[in-house]
Amino acid sequence: MRTLWSVLGTIIVGLLVGAIARWIKPGEQAIGWIMTALIGVGGAIVATYVGQQLGWYASGAHAGFLASVGGAVILLCVYEVLKRPRAARKQLPPRDER
Repeated sequence: MRTLWSVLGTIIVGLLVGAIARWIKPGEQAIGWIMTALIGVGGAIVATYVGQQLGWYASGAHAGFLASVGGAVILLCVYEVLKRPRAARKQLPPRDER
């Protein structure tokens, strides 16, 4: 039962972190609440890993809330860069009109 609450807490915090990251980053992000939560959780993972590699956090320690938001903003930027080519292809006119 404790594991279930831990997972639910992680998802809720990830949703909050992802929502703040979407609010900070300018422009419109066409992603739903599930992707927002995944980006938030991923941001915390990225911030923890980078912080441990730079010596900010001890091994086994987790990143703080602000670092998690920073990691989520970075992931949101990466997500949009990876998503952009697919959207750009949809806007091209058909071959016979070029």
